[in-house]
Amino acid sequence: MRRAMTWLAALILLLAPVLPARATETLRIGFQATGTFAWVLDVIRRHDLALQAGLELQTTEFASTDAGKLAINSGSVDIAVSDWLWVARERALGAKLLFYPYSSAVGRVMVKADSPLKQLDDLKGKVLAVAGGPIDKSWLIIRAAALRRGVDLKREASLQYGAPPLMFQKLQQGEADAGLNFWNFCARLETLGYRSLIDVREAEKELGLKQPVAMIGYVFSEQFAAGHRDAINRFVKIAQAANDLLRQSDGEWDALRPLIKADDEATFNIVRQRTREGMPRRSIDEEASDARLLFRTLAQIGGTELVGPAGELDAGLYYYPSAAHGE
Repeated sequence: MRRAMTWLAALILLLAPVLPARATETLRIGFQATGTFAWVLDVIRRHDLALQAGLELQTTEFASTDAGKLAINSGSVDIAVSDWLWVARERALGAKLLFYPYSSAVGRVMVKADSPLKQLDDLKGKVLAVAGGPIDKSWLIIRAAALRRGVDLKREASLQYGAPPLMFQKLQQGEADAGLNFWNFCARLETLGYRSLIDVREAEKELGLKQPVAMIGYVFSEQFAAGHRDAINRFVKIAQAANDLLRQSDGEWDALRPLIKADDEATFNIVRQRTREGMPRRSIDEEASDARLLFRTLAQIGGTELVGPAGELDAGLYYYPSAAHGE
């Protein structure tokens, strides 16, 4: 009987579920199906990275970037990817949002391969198609870099503003001499015989930045972060792990082909290259230092319509996973 009881106890211990070291925490994540964050989430899902980190990710799909901003402000999601400059403006207006870098991938000024235009100064007197509006951050960075060269493109070039697909078509149809568009449209243009006149990242360096600033990032409220720091830190780690896989393995990209929907192999390869180039690899302190410089420049050009009432970047904008800055 004693041996039977010992065997039974051992069997119960063997069959009993192993309790996790920490309780699983749920994070509500918002994303755009057409955005690159959907790719990161797919890598996390396929490799069970959230499960291993004790997280359950409940995802909500957005139809647009504006929908994501509304979701963050309303509290209907905990974390979403959004614009650095928007977060800075929201903080200037009183909204306590935090930002953690996700990508520095930005657009370019594109021209035909045989275009006589060779540098930014050559845009004087030319038609420039600009994706977005007159206070689009990429356009303002390009404009600021041109001003450093003594060229005011706002006055000395003929500007056309519109949605990225429309500006993409205008350049192809010859209605513009050059086009400033989002990086994914530029990737397609590269395969169609167009070349880069200047990259927005290059323009940032002309403005004195040491490295390009991550213009989009993970956004969440200070209130949420105060009560869920450990969960956010775990999410940041698995997102970085997903980026590492995408940076190191071409096989990961093959698995993402259905989501990327590239027109051809050349476009697919450029999209992969540009996404990798945009993955942040430096400390938050280094990121914040360049961001402060860029914000001042944009505030001078775009004014309160762009940045709100603040002339300086809010020191509390960036989220530090460690308890203290610089750790």
